[in-house]
Amino acid sequence: MIAIVPYQCDWPAQFAQLGRTIRAALQEQAVRIDHIGSTSVPGLAAKDIIDIQVTASDLSAELEARLREAGYERLEHITQDHLPSGGGVEPGAWAKWVFTQRGDTTRVNLHVRLKGRAKQRYALLVRDYLRVHSMVAAAYAQVKLALARYHADDIDAYYDIKDPVCDVIMAGAESWAAATQWEPGPSDQ
Repeated sequence: MIAIVPYQCDWPAQFAQLGRTIRAALQEQAVRIDHIGSTSVPGLAAKDIIDIQVTASDLSAELEARLREAGYERLEHITQDHLPSGGGVEPGAWAKWVFTQRGDTTRVNLHVRLKGRAKQRYALLVRDYLRVHSMVAAAYAQVKLALARYHADDIDAYYDIKDPVCDVIMAGAESWAAATQWEPGPSDQ
């Protein structure tokens, strides 16, 4: 069941703790470790799941083994992100691995993406754009709340609608990035 909750003030602290553990496990294999997704945007309603992006130079067996030792399990059926509408998209640029925590702990979606790939940049850009543009974040929250109300038990319908909305947000974010010469800040961990 999909449930969207009001912003929780402890989400950044949850990420910080998780990020430290992931950094200790991966060390130099993680180029960056960042809090992404809706829980990383102050004030934004979200699913109560911490999204973390690990930027890596490669998707290696050693990286997977280190994450397994740190308590994460790879969801092997997820191999890429939603491809944006409009064509001209190289599917390999959207490749990723996804991990969840084993056991009864904080709910986490750990996305491992390759440095310099489109979706690795996208996650950081959209996060920063929503942090600066509160009206866009509020409208996005309304879309997610409505989707959860009407499609709480239909994950496919939820994402069939949400993903194109994210494509629209990305178009605005790309314009903002060009106008401001946006570059990602330092890694969160």
